Amino acid sequence: MIDQASGLRKMQDLQQIKVIAVSGGKGGVGKTNVSLNTSIALAQLGKKVLILDADLGLANVDVMLGLRVQRNLSHVLSGECELDDIIIEGPEGIKIIPATSGTQSMVDLTPPEHAGLIRAFSDMKTDFDVLIVDTAAGISDMVLSFCRASQDVMLVVCDEPTSITDCYALMKLLSRDHDVFKFKVVANMVRSPKEGQQLFEKLSKVSDRFLDVGLDLVGVVPFDENIRKSVRKQKAIIEAFPDSPASIGFKNLAKKITNWPIPHRPSGHLEFFIEQLLEH
Repeated sequence: MIDQASGLRKMQDLQQIKVIAVSGGKGGVGKTNVSLNTSIALAQLGKKVLILDADLGLANVDVMLGLRVQRNLSHVLSGECELDDIIIEGPEGIKIIPATSGTQSMVDLTPPEHAGLIRAFSDMKTDFDVLIVDTAAGISDMVLSFCRASQDVMLVVCDEPTSITDCYALMKLLSRDHDVFKFKVVANMVRSPKEGQQLFEKLSKVSDRFLDVGLDLVGVVPFDENIRKSVRKQKAIIEAFPDSPASIGFKNLAKKITNWPIPHRPSGHLEFFIEQLLEH
């Protein structure tokens, strides 16, 4: 009876985890900057944030912060260590799970390796209540899997035709083949809130015409020269220039995220983070 009660309490605690995949289809839209700065802003609001660098073959979250990594996900998958052993700490106490860079084998994980990654998450002891999954660019099977595995898919788009078309392609695949029909949208590197709204309307217009999906504009982040300066300093802009326009955009986005509801149970698709955590 005691075991059942403690198990129920553990399940209730785990159900408070919010899992957000940050994607967009195209590279160069500022996806990792959005992941990183939003995570720090959430930590400033009192959230315990864990970032998974899910660009498994071209990891860069640790590089952007100038952090030294001793071990990464490849060491977990090879059985050399546990997932908790590779976690490093970033600004404001955020935790980061680093991937590897320049390793083709990490890009094309086999089904057993993918299952091993799932098991690694289910065995984690690190305490967190928000998991940000910074996916790779493109529409690979791994990107689709991470998006399916999350409660919310947050698409980063900028005002370029290729960004809009690649974002559309990602939504098409997720909705057609994987039953993902709701997407959060962040308009990044825009010149004004009005331009951000117009960009969102462009994406909505094409998706409304050809796809059965729902879009929600959750963030507008202005173009900010300080981002380039912060990258050179290997610091997040929200840390290096906290009052800059982009930093304010990230803080506003983080406030919205704290109000997003958390499902009481996993939905029908492969939410392996939450599903496996609950089962264990």
